[in-house]
Amino acid sequence: MRIYNVAIDGPAGAGKSTIAKKAAAELRFVYIDTGAMYRAMAVYFLDHGIDKNDEQAISEACKDIDIEIKYDAGNTQRVFLERVDVTDRLRTQEVGDTASVISVYKDVRKNLVALQRRLAESQNVIMDGRDIASVVLPYAEVKIYLTASSEVRAKRRYDELIAKGIECDFNAVKNEIEERDWRDMHRENSPLVRVPEAVLIDTSDMTIDEVAQKVIELVKEEMAKDI
Repeated sequence: MRIYNVAIDGPAGAGKSTIAKKAAAELRFVYIDTGAMYRAMAVYFLDHGIDKNDEQAISEACKDIDIEIKYDAGNTQRVFLERVDVTDRLRTQEVGDTASVISVYKDVRKNLVALQRRLAESQNVIMDGRDIASVVLPYAEVKIYLTASSEVRAKRRYDELIAKGIECDFNAVKNEIEERDWRDMHRENSPLVRVPEAVLIDTSDMTIDEVAQKVIELVKEEMAKDI
């Protein structure tokens, strides 16, 4: 049976995870949140008091970190770190900031990319991140680049944090989004880029359902070529 891989890249707050989950559910593909893997590593380093700016210490520690992705009875993705479910800890500001810093380190990326590729070898997957089409799954059948203005992305993140009862400042969130964009696009290892063949989708003025349906249409069009 033909295996189809869908690679979705884009900056923070573009809606990659939300869209990928919805599209995967309708297509009956497996959704793999690569960002959650980096965040799980960030949780490990924070819990063990390892400085996120100490690349040598990070590189040494990441070799022994065990991360698994499982699905519960409701088909919700859960992320396990050292066999402990850390899913509910992954979306905090501190974890996100730490993940953004450590994700540039070569050994961190090497270990997680190997795991991500193994997951995509035997099943239809939708995978989102920063370098999926360019590095992790360069031979993906469908490649998409989701983006939105920094203002829109900051508002989404701000609303998400407020809804969770986390006090924050909108301007601080917007600045953090823009700083993360710069780091992601200028990092030495696997920077955020839009590969030439990726379909560009600007989600600024689109609803979640509209974006998800666009992704689904692109995937179905590709699958129809083999019928």
